[in-house]
Amino acid sequence: TIAGRAWGEAFGRAMRAVAGCFARREARATAAELVAGLLLEVDTRNCWTLAQVLGHPGLHRLQHLLSRARFDHERARQEIACLVIDELAGQSVVLVADETGDAKWSTDCGGAGRRYSGAIGGVGLCQVAVHLVAVTATTKVIIDRALYLPADWAADEERREAAGVPEEIAFATKPQQALAMVTDAFAAGLKARWFAGDEVYCGRELRRGIRALGLGYTVGIAATYQVIDGTGRRWEALKMINKVRSGQWMRRQTGHGTKGTREYDWAWLDVRPDDAPGENRNEKEAGTSVLVARRHRYTGEVSYFRCWAPGDVSLGTLVEVICRRWRIEVLTAPQYLH
Repeated sequence: TIAGRAWGEAFGRAMRAVAGCFARREARATAAELVAGLLLEVDTRNCWTLAQVLGHPGLHRLQHLLSRARFDHERARQEIACLVIDELAGQSVVLVADETGDAKWSTDCGGAGRRYSGAIGGVGLCQVAVHLVAVTATTKVIIDRALYLPADWAADEERREAAGVPEEIAFATKPQQALAMVTDAFAAGLKARWFAGDEVYCGRELRRGIRALGLGYTVGIAATYQVIDGTGRRWEALKMINKVRSGQWMRRQTGHGTKGTREYDWAWLDVRPDDAPGENRNEKEAGTSVLVARRHRYTGEVSYFRCWAPGDVSLGTLVEVICRRWRIEVLTAPQYLH
């Protein structure tokens, strides 16, 4: 009863925050029912099943909300994001950028095209969206998203008009979209210490922007990615880590899985930063710039991460930030995003 009352108060607070985003109160009431239905334990979530669970005589009310009702969904997202930011105040927040592909059956869908997506298990026709997720020790929640519009879509006025793509939306790379969302989150009052991403988000422009905001970062890189050691010599990440002797790898626990505790071997080496923002790009700034490697205990497979922190940092802290990125893989799966 207590948990139910607390949930009812939290849900009511969220729906009151977005009340002004709807042109009619009927649409607002239907939206509240739809969100409540999406949170129920049902095998399939679509208008038919949700209408049955909610006790509607048919699916017409839900379909009207999704296809014809007037509401400002962007403002609604902003209002909910502000509520989330208030709830996360005082916690150690890691901002994680991640993308997911949503399978489509027609190229008429905005931004749809054939490309690789881990969510659909290969190359296929899909839309790709970049998500910004706030992750703490106990919480993970999406606070922003942006549909990726490929360059050919952005330049095709006829397709844009047919799909209803607003004129102000231009082509932007996924790292540029991620940086814009992080900047917006900071402008809304979010306090975070770290940014994390996979290989898509390891570019210098994005890392420079993240540093300008005062965040540290951990981003995945390829084995062939080049870093610079203390002497100024360039190394591929794979060859750089080969300098680590066998006794210098440290085993650390990274969480729990279905087969028990997960443990990996970790190592790190100092590298020169290449992304100092502003006027200090050519100066050596205070901070910690390292190459981190994670090695599977049994297969020997190695993953690589480029990391920077504004001050001194331990390997344990970097491992924790890297591991928090993994927690959003389920959260950004298409079945949950719908």
